[in-house]
Amino acid sequence: MSKSSKSSKSSKENQKNLEKKLGEVLGLERANQKAVEEMISMKLLKSDTKDKAKEIQDEANSHEEKLQKVISQLSEDSDIKLNQDTIKDIAKETEKKATKMMKTYLGDEPDTSEALEFLCLAEGGEVTHYEVLSSISKNFEIKELSSTVNSILKEEQDHLQSCLNLAKENAS
Repeated sequence: MSKSSKSSKSSKENQKNLEKKLGEVLGLERANQKAVEEMISMKLLKSDTKDKAKEIQDEANSHEEKLQKVISQLSEDSDIKLNQDTIKDIAKETEKKATKMMKTYLGDEPDTSEALEFLCLAEGGEVTHYEVLSSISKNFEIKELSSTVNSILKEEQDHLQSCLNLAKENAS
C-alpha cells in the first residue's frame, strides 16, 4: 500500500486538510446521533419516522467507528502519521457548532416538520463534507481511506434521500 501524496500541494498541507476534514465528518456523525436522540426525546419524531431516524442514527454510529479505525491506522502510519488529537479537537468543535445550529433552527417550539427539515440539512451537510473528503483522499494512495470514505458517502447520499422523502411525506 503506497502512501505517497500525489498533489502539487505540500504533503504537510495535504495532511492538515485531511485531518481537518476527518475531524469535521467525525463531528458531524456525532452531532447527527445526538440530534436524533434529542428529537425523539422531544417527541418530534414518531412511529415510522422515528424508526427511519433510528436507522440513520445507527448507521452514523457505524460511520463513526469506521472513521475511528481508519484514523487510528493512519496515525500509526510512518508516512502520514495523522495527529489524532488535532482530529479529536476539530470533531468536538464541529459537533458543538452543529448542535448549536440545530437548537437555533428548531427554536423554542419545534414541530415534526422542522425536525425533519433539519435532518435534511444535516444530511446534506454530511454529503458535502464527505464529497470534499473524498476529493482530499485522492491526494493519498491509501485504498482503505478511499474505500471507507466512498462507502460512507454512498450511505450518506441515501440518508439524505430518505430524509427528503420523510419530510415530503410529513408535509402531504
